[in-house]
Amino acid sequence: MSDVFVINEKAYRAKKILSNVASYAFLTLVAVIILVPFYWMLLTSLKSQLLMEEIPPLLWLKPSQWQLSNYSSLFALVQSGPRAGSPLFPFFTYLRNTVVVSIITTAGTTITTILAAYAFARLNFKGRDVVFAILLGTMMVPGEIFILTNFLTIAKLGLYTWDQTYGQVLIAMTVPFMTSVFYTFYLRQTFKQIPNELYYAAKVDGTSDFGYLLRVMIPVASPTIVTIIILNSMGAWSAYVWPAMVTMKDEYRLVSNGLRGAFTDTGSGRTDFGQQMAAATLVTVPLLILFFTFRKQIMRGVSRSGIKG
Repeated sequence: MSDVFVINEKAYRAKKILSNVASYAFLTLVAVIILVPFYWMLLTSLKSQLLMEEIPPLLWLKPSQWQLSNYSSLFALVQSGPRAGSPLFPFFTYLRNTVVVSIITTAGTTITTILAAYAFARLNFKGRDVVFAILLGTMMVPGEIFILTNFLTIAKLGLYTWDQTYGQVLIAMTVPFMTSVFYTFYLRQTFKQIPNELYYAAKVDGTSDFGYLLRVMIPVASPTIVTIIILNSMGAWSAYVWPAMVTMKDEYRLVSNGLRGAFTDTGSGRTDFGQQMAAATLVTVPLLILFFTFRKQIMRGVSRSGIKG
């Protein structure tokens, strides 16, 4: 009997070791797939034009081969042409626009998400589940389908004109994206995990529904709300299609739009990939800092939601 137990224990250990090896091998493969584009971006930003034309491409550079001028030249003034006296890549202008749009969009999305999630999780009104099911159904529709209708609405409201102002641009880029069905569902799952006894106790004490939301539900669900804020701000930071559609002037665009067209020679059509990747690196660094700073809050928020239906 003991021999059978020993054999089963060895088989279990061997199976567990193989399972761990397979899991770590898969995770390593996924990590490599994710990190390779970042590595190639950084490597390209350090290459000279001559090194970029090497065949096969260089996969490693010695420190003596680094071309740091790709970074310094981003802020050099253009000496001639239609943009004379301006930086080759107006990083700080694009950065300002991106930060402002991200703050406004994230603030609006957070407010509407909290109110909607609270209504669907705690308030009892006729047709609540039906309305929520319809909203969830809209998640099956690709967001690109709504771009045309949103653009026509913006144009009819007079926000897309030849003499477009900065205020009009901010309204056009932020208002259509101040709601999110996914974030509403995400936060609703966290709200539904809060015991009903807290709500009834608060009502006995004379607390209003809005007061209960502010004093109890938001503090308890703060990890999930922080996760929503971070993910939404990262999405607004990397937005490309919509900001390119609703802006008439280059100085109103976001960093993602500036990266696309700032480094292409209009005469020859040739793109300076070294400077383009250097600018992309500078744009990516704030996102990485934001993620690594709040990674614990993101993980905590994810673990607290989506458990109870």
